[in-house]
Amino acid sequence: MKVTIIGTGYVGLVTGTCLAEVGNEVMCLDLDEGKINLLKQGGIPIYEPGLQDMVQRNVAAGRLHFTTNVAESVAFGTVQFIAVGTPPDEDGSADLQYVVAAARNIGRHMTEYRVIVDKSTVPVGTADKVRTAVQEELAKRGAKIEFAVASNPEFLKEGAAVEDFMRPERIVIGTDDPHALEMIRTLYAPFQRNHERIIGMDIRSAELTKYAANAMLATRISFMNELALLAEKLGADIEHVRHGIGSDPRIGYHFLYPGVGYGGSCFPKDVQALQRTAQENGVDLKVLNAVELANERQKGVLIQKIEQRFGANLAGKRFALWGLAFKPNTDDMREAPSRVIMEGLWARGASITAYDPAAVHETQRIYGNEPRLQYADTPMACLDGADALVIVTEWKVFRSPDFSEIKAKLKHPVIFDGRNLYEPKLVREQGLEYFPIGRQ
Repeated sequence: MKVTIIGTGYVGLVTGTCLAEVGNEVMCLDLDEGKINLLKQGGIPIYEPGLQDMVQRNVAAGRLHFTTNVAESVAFGTVQFIAVGTPPDEDGSADLQYVVAAARNIGRHMTEYRVIVDKSTVPVGTADKVRTAVQEELAKRGAKIEFAVASNPEFLKEGAAVEDFMRPERIVIGTDDPHALEMIRTLYAPFQRNHERIIGMDIRSAELTKYAANAMLATRISFMNELALLAEKLGADIEHVRHGIGSDPRIGYHFLYPGVGYGGSCFPKDVQALQRTAQENGVDLKVLNAVELANERQKGVLIQKIEQRFGANLAGKRFALWGLAFKPNTDDMREAPSRVIMEGLWARGASITAYDPAAVHETQRIYGNEPRLQYADTPMACLDGADALVIVTEWKVFRSPDFSEIKAKLKHPVIFDGRNLYEPKLVREQGLEYFPIGRQ
């Protein structure tokens, strides 16, 4: 099958590459010439484990192509995936200008039947906007060409996106067109050979499913973070509580890890967009409103712990920061807790030396030549002469450090752990002060 992917961000590039991996011919469109030139040269514009090798392999095999030519991309694929960005607008709603523009381009250039699939995370009702945009462009041309619109939301985790696509837990397809459903089902057949993973439904339910899934996961995170704050006050250990409730199969262990709040391109944006959708339809999502408020508060918890230990005036203090990306195995800094923590430390007069295996370049893009921010090449080099260590992202490289070396390098033997990586008793036995989240 020939497939066109509109947009080469996380979703688009992973989708196109994985579809090519199983034998389809795929063309990826992006209007950013720099990004397309990079892809043609074998590079990728994002950090995602396993993706670059797969891109290079499929380009070499002639199955994966990249272009900035809109007409060429519309002519190429019978199935056209829209995987462009939907950034939050000023009011928190999803900005659909790029989705609608992609739909208009398809309507402007299509000459035969097309299945147009919304892969971007979009509010309920977006498929109607896509259909209207295509129809308007066809009407301008006086053309009568059949097409179908479908919703196929992505459920990819940054840092594990390739694995998630190649071995999906579920494939949600929303459409009212039986022929379109069968075409998309055929496209996904290689990814569900063991058992049926496709869940067919109406378009609006498919659009809501994506938002509901992310909102539920964000709710679990914020709830555990609030419990962690309470556990500290009560003298309880949130890790014991996590095991106690996670062992209940109705609850399970996933997304029950307290920390410094969620970030990234999905949870914050989708929670806000779902809230906005509810407001527009006269529904007050009280639980979801609390989820967002709790998350914003949680991002400041480590700052509070640092103030309690070192005081509110941190002038002359330098902190070592382990982790910049919002989660491990990505370079994504969007809504990252590290940004709140760094900016909070700077506001109190401190400077920072940071280490991250992947996100330094992206951090430099955001903060430029910020004089209060330096970067280290290794986790241990980051500690040299720092007043304390602050752990923000749970990269595997941080999980088993030499605590005696940490103690020797720091001016004060203090660790603020925003991800609860270590057993408090073990760390304190090494002569270090240890401040985790919600632990005794």
